[in-house]
Amino acid sequence: MSAGGGTGATRAPTLTLRLSIALGRVLIRLLARTWRVRRVGWTGLDRRRGPRPPVVLVIWHGEMLATLWFARGQGIAALVSEHKDGEIIAQVATGMGWRMVRGSSSRGAARALLGLVRVLRDGGDVIVTPDGPRGPAHSFAPGALAAAQRGGAPVVVLRVHASRAWRLGSWDGFMIPKPFARVTLALSAPVPVAPAPAHVEDEVPRFAALMAATGREAGDAD
Repeated sequence: MSAGGGTGATRAPTLTLRLSIALGRVLIRLLARTWRVRRVGWTGLDRRRGPRPPVVLVIWHGEMLATLWFARGQGIAALVSEHKDGEIIAQVATGMGWRMVRGSSSRGAARALLGLVRVLRDGGDVIVTPDGPRGPAHSFAPGALAAAQRGGAPVVVLRVHASRAWRLGSWDGFMIPKPFARVTLALSAPVPVAPAPAHVEDEVPRFAALMAATGREAGDAD
């Protein structure tokens, strides 16, 4: 996943896609119900606890699976790539109550940014993988910060750690927590991006350091 805005039109899935989507939803539900979950850091993500201003969540691409489950049903808008794998993720996430914005740093970037900003200005949260959709892994592209700056929203870093997990051989080392693993979700406090005319590229080192610090917090809490 990556960042977006107005939700893109949903494509008609093929039979293979429909089967992959249905299987994906079932497997995530079965697996996630066995995880032992701990949340550390900022406690304001769940809007059901009370109203708050919108935020831009940032998470590494390889840590998205647990987030799909634990932030389900909250209407968060996720940026997804326009590639085939992005379509599967989009359909699985939509069935869990997520909203979708189409685009990525490599395709449809301008449209994606406008979509994300629109969601933020309407009061909704967005989530962006700053190293997606093609990496390199853990490289922080400035798109999420641009959306936060233009949408007037702070950034919240989200990191996930699992005591036991499978790692796929993909570019992002996609993490699948194993059954009955201890899964820790660590969230930073909301951090504002320097307003324009500041360049968001100059903010990247600060937020990359926050990603690393929050990751250590997630690992230490396990």
